[in-house]
Amino acid sequence: MACAAVVTPGLLRGSVGALCARATSRSLTPGARHLALTSIMKSKRKTDHLERTANAVRREVVSAAKVCAAAHESPSVKRLRLLVADKDFSFKAGQWVDFFIPGVSVVGGFSICSSPRLLEQERMIELAVKYTNHPPALWIHNQCALGSEVALRVGGEFFYDPQPEDAARNLVLIAGGVGINPLLSILRHAADLHAERASGGRGRELGTAQLFYSARTTSELLFQKSIIRLVNEFPEKITCSLHVTKQTTPISAELKPYVTEGRITEKELSEHISEETLFYICGPPPMTDFFSKQLESSHVPKEHIRFEKWW
Repeated sequence: MACAAVVTPGLLRGSVGALCARATSRSLTPGARHLALTSIMKSKRKTDHLERTANAVRREVVSAAKVCAAAHESPSVKRLRLLVADKDFSFKAGQWVDFFIPGVSVVGGFSICSSPRLLEQERMIELAVKYTNHPPALWIHNQCALGSEVALRVGGEFFYDPQPEDAARNLVLIAGGVGINPLLSILRHAADLHAERASGGRGRELGTAQLFYSARTTSELLFQKSIIRLVNEFPEKITCSLHVTKQTTPISAELKPYVTEGRITEKELSEHISEETLFYICGPPPMTDFFSKQLESSHVPKEHIRFEKWW
């Protein structure tokens, strides 16, 4: 799935270069935290990505990028690997990108599902995009090909970026459907930090990470092999509970130990509540609303509950 991490000058020329220039010239207004976007979230009119995230902080770097791998993660979700041209481009686990496509006037917004380590080592990021009628998603599913050129800009205040001076925190990650994307980035980042510390006793002290992930069927549980591999690599640090709500076929033997039929329950989450735990939630708005309110009613401090809503 990988391609050579060589940034070619051609990536910065032509339509993508012009697109980068136009994007950079836009006003980049650092705004309130994601939780403050109440008025936008309550709007019943279908808004686009730039409207919904108008107050979100964005990085100034707009980089050309080239599609170097593509595959279907599920029947309705396509995964892309992109080679990023600008060496100043960086992101924190959990953030998203503005996705600029030459010839498409609508700007996409997609969470990065790879770890920052992949970018550091190979200049690559990964996205997983569900098929919809939204123009950027349609382009990705119907027109995007190996070698296609786009432009990217990082934004968002939903991220996990522990510093060496921070106290060790446990993580509880709650995902619904394609909401797994930013949480997988966070989980992979936590695994990279655990590996760094285990390799020579270096790195920051970390707590545990528990992933709760719900989808309708096992075929819609994205990245299931990657998730289980991380659990097996770090059995004392990373665990997962995969939930399916509308499964009608037998669950495969390799998945069965990790899968529960039915929704994520309040009782499951209550077992992980502590002063050292941070909760990250990403999924459909009703799901994020439900779990954030549930955790607040269980006396989890608001500053320990972080969520991202995708439409």
